[in-house]
Amino acid sequence: MPAPELLNDSATAIPDIGPLLAAAVAAIGGAERPGQVRMAEAVAHAIETGEHVAAQAGTGTGKSLAYLIPAIRHAMRKNTTVVVSTATIALQRQLVDRDLPRLAEALRPLLGRELKFAILKGRRNYLCLHRVQTGAPEDPEDGPGLFDPQQLSTLGRQVKRLNEWAEETTTGDRDELVPGVGEQAWRQVAVTARECLGAARCPQGTECFAELARAEAGEAHIVVTNHALLAIDALEEFQVLPEHDVVIVDEAHELVDRVTSVATGDLSGPGVEAAARRCGRLVEEGVAARLTEAGEALGALLEDAPAGRMDVLPPALGTTLAVVRDAAHACLTAIGPENKDQDPADAGARKAARSALEELHDTAGRTLESFKPEISARFDVVWVDQPFAPEGRPKRPPTLYVAPIGVGGLLRTTLFEQRTAILTSATLTLGGSFEPLARQWGLPSLEQAAPRDAKAAAEGLAHTATKDDSTDDKLVWTGLDVGSPFDHPKAGILYVARHLPAPGRDGLSDAYLTEITELIEAAGGRTLGLFSSMRAARQAADELAGHLTHPLLCQGEDSTSLLVKQFAEEERTSLFGTLSLWQGVDVPGPSLQLVIMDRIPFPRPDDPVQSARQRAVAAHGGNGFMAVAATHAALLLAQGAGRLLRSMDDRGVVAVLDPRLATARYGGFLKNSLPPFWATTDPQVVRGALRRLDEAAGGKG
Repeated sequence: MPAPELLNDSATAIPDIGPLLAAAVAAIGGAERPGQVRMAEAVAHAIETGEHVAAQAGTGTGKSLAYLIPAIRHAMRKNTTVVVSTATIALQRQLVDRDLPRLAEALRPLLGRELKFAILKGRRNYLCLHRVQTGAPEDPEDGPGLFDPQQLSTLGRQVKRLNEWAEETTTGDRDELVPGVGEQAWRQVAVTARECLGAARCPQGTECFAELARAEAGEAHIVVTNHALLAIDALEEFQVLPEHDVVIVDEAHELVDRVTSVATGDLSGPGVEAAARRCGRLVEEGVAARLTEAGEALGALLEDAPAGRMDVLPPALGTTLAVVRDAAHACLTAIGPENKDQDPADAGARKAARSALEELHDTAGRTLESFKPEISARFDVVWVDQPFAPEGRPKRPPTLYVAPIGVGGLLRTTLFEQRTAILTSATLTLGGSFEPLARQWGLPSLEQAAPRDAKAAAEGLAHTATKDDSTDDKLVWTGLDVGSPFDHPKAGILYVARHLPAPGRDGLSDAYLTEITELIEAAGGRTLGLFSSMRAARQAADELAGHLTHPLLCQGEDSTSLLVKQFAEEERTSLFGTLSLWQGVDVPGPSLQLVIMDRIPFPRPDDPVQSARQRAVAAHGGNGFMAVAATHAALLLAQGAGRLLRSMDDRGVVAVLDPRLATARYGGFLKNSLPPFWATTDPQVVRGALRRLDEAAGGKG
């Protein structure tokens, strides 16, 4: 039953999409774009029919308005909530702090009442007042770092600051604490959903920040959340998000990775031992001692285990994991069920202990079940991480991880079969097709037949209606590419350095360093260098710093946000970096006129999850390289190339130094994933173009 605040005023008719979109665009001083209108109509159609839609909308299309307007209209008409999920905090804040307030103001005369919206995050993102008052139990993740006096001093100062902040904050939202604190400090004042006592039992239940946020979300028409919480809502037995029949997944190209991360479990020796200490005062000494001994044995085995994917479970490790599982179960049995009459402080410690033990038990059992004889029957991949010790810091303990090989089945059953989904991003078609990402999401394959009608063919729609063998329902979805307002062939050049040798494993060769130098000099700086590893980025920065006539920044020299800010403000500066820069930089104007990518960003051959997925596809008769490695590379290439044009006046070059993009058989698939820039392999042509761009921008510098 919807909250009373959501009940519709029957005397007020909700206008159609057209007038609402026009009012919204007028309010922000913009102009309607054909792609934006097409996308809004497609989203409205999906909501009305229950069909899913994957909508690719290039930068500058205005996709936020294109999905928010139909979502608002649906929520107002049906007295319901629509969930909007994003991958990044930046987009969440844009929606909640800018887009939705402006829409609420602009649409109030047409809607006849106030639009209500809220942001909702996982419980660990909110400060826990009960934890602040009672103190935190020992955390399994604290480990040997607590014995570092300097780290203890820093931790103490941060916790003191958090306790002071608890007296003044009105939301308890971690993201509103500026500057922020480290993860270790935050764990002292936050709890997971499993550790929470519940509002009814907690002495601070009526003031709880997480509960207040959930209550606000329960009354909202639009709830903005993140992919991680969307995954938790799907994975856990308890409900996290408000009841909703439509979910909009923005930045949908990151959905699989975020869901995989949430569904990944881990085990370490110190983690098991800390869980044993948590329950030490709650059970007999001998019961907790067995778990402590199991943790010590696990730690010793992992110290000697080779890093990387584990295809066969060593007998000794299997025995130890079984002991961890059984010892955790024995501790849970000894602690007993929750006692509602127990003192809240004792109940909090008991709940924290049960949470740690349940996670241990489930992860150990899941790991043991992962090693099925047939590769094609395995659902999880297991690997050992042997972390290096950062300079001046203690080494983190070796850790055993278990992660799902695929999340498509989970998404299909918990998302697509339960509610209408709209998936959108600037990058959804890879190799010219929605198929690669749709397969990972768990959507059925596109039919090989032509689109359903001439209009669909003209508009570039792909459509499928596939019957699931296990149900009587049809999973129907549409793919729509609404294009981009940019004229890519006129605004940008794709340059592939075909003359260079194939990239090697021993860092950047002299030929690559010379190529990078000459391109940056021709561009007059103004370069974003995207490298496949931090090692390559640092090598290039170190070796070029003394040869370039313009400033050069490298990721790691300062916080990434400050480096990007400096890069944007100082036009002739170049910035080198790795993964977060491939997807997280928005610098319009003359500060960015050249994007360099050192090589095709295939996943590392020893990446445990990607290699397991590749092998699983091959075991089922597919092409594992194209389905996994090439798809991964295509997505990153498209995201990296997307850094170039951020406004209608932008011009520039995307330079891929890896000649395999021009020579390899898979090169066509990768190039078809990129924007349709004018293409060349001629070094002189591209250097001349960069010099002209630099001259044109010089007057603005």
